[in-house]
Amino acid sequence: MKNTIGEIPGLGVLLVGGRRDSQTFVDIKMKACMKVGIAPFTVELPEDCNEAELFDAVSSFNENPLIHGVIVQLPLPKHLDEEKIISYVSPEKDVDGFHPINVGNLAMQGREPSFIPCSSKSCIELLLRNDVEIKGKNVVVVGRSKLVGLPTSLLMQRHHATVTTVHAFTRNPEQVTHGADILVSDIGVPNMIRGHWLNPGVIVVDMGANSIEDTGSLQGHRLIGDVCYDEAIVKASAITPVPGGVGPITISMLLSNTVDAAKRSYRHT
Repeated sequence: MKNTIGEIPGLGVLLVGGRRDSQTFVDIKMKACMKVGIAPFTVELPEDCNEAELFDAVSSFNENPLIHGVIVQLPLPKHLDEEKIISYVSPEKDVDGFHPINVGNLAMQGREPSFIPCSSKSCIELLLRNDVEIKGKNVVVVGRSKLVGLPTSLLMQRHHATVTTVHAFTRNPEQVTHGADILVSDIGVPNMIRGHWLNPGVIVVDMGANSIEDTGSLQGHRLIGDVCYDEAIVKASAITPVPGGVGPITISMLLSNTVDAAKRSYRHT
């Protein structure tokens, strides 16, 4: 884009408060932007900011022609209404894919969202690039969060999978997961899914990222997934590691969505 039309994509990120994990995620996104030539814009607001201040920041990104993608780093402090803030992001710049219009279009046949949520998109991309057939397969999605579980279930249906969702009220979840050809997990509980939950030959996409104490680590903690890796690897035909599995691809999908937004803005093919 820079060589042909003299323009580059821009990504605006809003960070509220001083959560260590959120700051780390923002830093990773900004470094990835600079690596590929996307212009990063960041606004950091204090933990005790009010909704009006956050709305003003979102509005400035919405109206800035140099910014093509806008993300609000989640979670927000509890006194702020996440749904309200996300809905204020322009759907044409909603590169996280969380705006109600984009989620609604993802759920409806015959409609196309402007953007697909990055984690869900990374899951599908991972499977397709490894020649994993989705059509007609039994897919079990463990978790139904608005950020990962729900959009992943919707996206799997678009690829003609038979989708089952396991959630907190599911009875005998290990029996449900045992019928999966493909299992996707995002529940935020370390090592919850054990080896006996899995069907031999299953493909496991572990989208959990749980920090646990580790006195042997320099940081004093380490990341593990929702799936007990040591037990699952004996059963699974393929499994994503944590860290280093879905996470880096999710960042790539964010960059991809941002480039797509810029192309639409500049009508560049």
